[in-house]
Amino acid sequence: MEKINSFLVDANSWANWPMFILLIGGGLFLIFYSKLTPYRFFGHAIAITRGKYDDKNAKGDVSSLQALSAAVAATVGLGNISGVAIAIHDGGPGVVFWIWMTAIIGMCIKFYSCSLSIMFRGEDSEGKLQGGPMFYITKGLGNKYKPLAIFFCLSGIFGFLGVFTANQFTETFMSVVEPSDSLFTMSDFNWKLSVGIVLAIITSFVIFGGLTKIAKVATAIVPVMVMVYLVAVIVVMVLNASQVIPALKLIISEAWNFKTIVTGGFWGLVIIGVKRAMFSNEAGLGSAPMYHGQSKNDEPIREGLVAMLGPFIDTILVCTFTAVVIILSGAYLDDSSGIVMTLQAFRTTLFGFGDDLLMIIVTAFALSTLFTYSYYGVKCLSFLTNAKIGRFYNHYFVIMIVFAAVASLDLVKNLIDLSYALMVIPNMIAVLILAPKVNAAAKIYFQKLKHEQA
Repeated sequence: MEKINSFLVDANSWANWPMFILLIGGGLFLIFYSKLTPYRFFGHAIAITRGKYDDKNAKGDVSSLQALSAAVAATVGLGNISGVAIAIHDGGPGVVFWIWMTAIIGMCIKFYSCSLSIMFRGEDSEGKLQGGPMFYITKGLGNKYKPLAIFFCLSGIFGFLGVFTANQFTETFMSVVEPSDSLFTMSDFNWKLSVGIVLAIITSFVIFGGLTKIAKVATAIVPVMVMVYLVAVIVVMVLNASQVIPALKLIISEAWNFKTIVTGGFWGLVIIGVKRAMFSNEAGLGSAPMYHGQSKNDEPIREGLVAMLGPFIDTILVCTFTAVVIILSGAYLDDSSGIVMTLQAFRTTLFGFGDDLLMIIVTAFALSTLFTYSYYGVKCLSFLTNAKIGRFYNHYFVIMIVFAAVASLDLVKNLIDLSYALMVIPNMIAVLILAPKVNAAAKIYFQKLKHEQA
């Protein structure tokens, strides 16, 4: 495991800069190129999500709200709860500011990429409607760009494993339940292995049932858990109201700490923020377009506007709340990382039982994320082979859950960081080249909207 980890660390140092330039540079270009369109129509995006513009006759498998719930299910989760803790552990409180900046840019990237996912839908070998980067690369850019689509799918086969989620769920269980003391004595390794096996079995029941089952389960669990989590966080913030503003001030002042001790100095700090934001809301990654490409919606711009809400809900709201709790509880001063730091923050601030509540929330988030991620991986393997072989991804996915439960956090984090950085490269190249097509469609859509409202 140590050898694999050191290889991943080296590979990450190579992949970081192309990812950073395409994600941040490309994202900033899209903001100016769009003339702030996604942000100006934020209210309209909320109206679409509420179902005001649903078309019963549109092609697709799931409603826009279900697509957003499933995409948010894959993103609101452990990325927001333990990903933020990892970011603060690696780069200090200032890293949260760079998470915000990346999320704001990410909203524009999601608008473009998810509009493209409807604009250039394809079919798999079984004739089922599909969307995602591999389809807008091959259909939008033509077959000469197919190597980009293949590169995206190969990276996705590793990136869409549920390894981070399985690892952090196991850590939560070990930290809160302390099974060797409260249940029966067994080595930590055997306990982690057992948790991994149980998690793999539960996941198997859902993922072998297909997409509509996933969308139903995710739509049912996630909104409730997001609400419970937000209420818990707001209670903590109300009880410690006097410390909220100092916590936010610390985030902003530390963001510009040019003498930071983070590896890579100030730019190292920014890159940690960008990586964790991308892990939190997946903007630029190309995963959300796969879900939104299945929406019952024939209007690309409408879907792009719905998708844009993802980074806002997920990063600007949920990540900020988590960060404030970690900072005001003082948990960030300890040496713990990942979920253990967040558990400690909740235990300290919520009358000693906050970690138990977080355990329940993490369980729901972990399961919903595992259900949705397997679906992304199936689509990648299906594109590389065919829909029949693609389903075998689920077997590999389930085995890797068990591996992740016993692996170190560093190994899992580095594997996901590398896979994500590699997926951003082909996806953002395609989005930037195809951006004029989205702008042309947006012009027509908003003229039509103006006409309807007149």
